[in-house]
Amino acid sequence: MRIVLLALLMIVSCSQVHAKEYGNYDPKRMLTVAETPSGKKYGIDGKYLDLMLNDLALHAKNYPARFDTPQDQQRAVQDVKTLSGMLDILVNGPSPNAELLVRTGFLNSIGHNLDIPGSAEKTAAIFQRLLATAPADPRGNYMYGSFLAGAGKSKEALPYLEKALAVGVVDAAYVLGMAHLTLGDKQKAIENLEAYKQQRPGDGNVGKLIDGIRSGQVDIKRTRN
Repeated sequence: MRIVLLALLMIVSCSQVHAKEYGNYDPKRMLTVAETPSGKKYGIDGKYLDLMLNDLALHAKNYPARFDTPQDQQRAVQDVKTLSGMLDILVNGPSPNAELLVRTGFLNSIGHNLDIPGSAEKTAAIFQRLLATAPADPRGNYMYGSFLAGAGKSKEALPYLEKALAVGVVDAAYVLGMAHLTLGDKQKAIENLEAYKQQRPGDGNVGKLIDGIRSGQVDIKRTRN
């Protein structure tokens, strides 16, 4: 199940805005090779990986993904598939880097929003592995909770989002509000959205969303993948 929240006061109009053009990338540039006295040493260009992740997130952090053209979306899907395969090799070792696990989990959550088969299972497995060794990891809890909420598992998402919020991840309050809304608890939804609004006063849309919830002008739709 996917959750699509339509706030009649704002989200319909926002959905009509065109997305920024998705860039052209070479996923192979993520890998680096350095010559050392003991031989070649392979590594990751974290800046290039983050550059790709940031661009992908602009278009597909949430569902449905938004691209200017079908060609842009096809290119993004191929980039995610290629990056995911490369990162699989790096995170499947006995002691993967936590930063890399966070990025790999986030990448696969984007893959899920792009309807890439198997991405949801990979996302869950990666974040569960990260949180098994670092249960208080702020980004891990926030990203996994956000993924679960967006995948229609709002009740399962709550404890992860609450952990993230407790250690200062402000954006977790917004996702918590939306998760409570899908569960039918408008009071808790408004409480969390108000808390988010206080910390993010520049986000004008959240105020409209809160007003929409109070006035009953918010429609919650659940659609199957």
